[in-house]
Amino acid sequence: MGISERKHRQLEQVRTAILAQSWQIIEEEGWEALSIRRIADAIEYSTPVVYKHFESKEAIRSAFSQEGYALLANRLLKAKTACDSPTDQLMALSNTYWAFAQEHPKHYQIMYGLGIPTCEMVRETREILEVSNVFHETIEAAIQASKQPDTDVHLKAMTFWSILHGLIAMGMISGPGDPQTAKRILEDATAGFIKALMG
Repeated sequence: MGISERKHRQLEQVRTAILAQSWQIIEEEGWEALSIRRIADAIEYSTPVVYKHFESKEAIRSAFSQEGYALLANRLLKAKTACDSPTDQLMALSNTYWAFAQEHPKHYQIMYGLGIPTCEMVRETREILEVSNVFHETIEAAIQASKQPDTDVHLKAMTFWSILHGLIAMGMISGPGDPQTAKRILEDATAGFIKALMG
């Protein structure tokens, strides 16, 4: 192995250690407890070494957000391809999105710390774009099969995403409740959206 390859591998190992330690702090104490100094102390490197990989705490947040969106996009694509009709796909996307948020609450909170992604964020971040594309393509197919083929795809995709995120955010804010009731509310809201979409 050459010197440059060894250097690259060492840099990757340090980056991995930074992310692993950051995630441990977030899991145990929350996002607010994370700091560059704390990460450096935990991995036994100086703060400049951490800054060499991540210019700020927000850069670490962005890395975790991208990781979360990549996981979500992958699960949504699998759910979509398991169904034939666009309406069944929309219900599957809704349930999968919900399950992801329940299984990965820390990732979800980091991903949506600033709310639903803006158009600019979608354009600039490949992983967010992949999630957005799954919603857009499925809704576009549903619209083409509906009685209202001139419906605004972008508007309906953002409405769908907002319904999902809104219900999940309400559940996270209100704390543990009856998960079955929350799931029924989600399914009812999704069914209402599909019915209105299909005309």
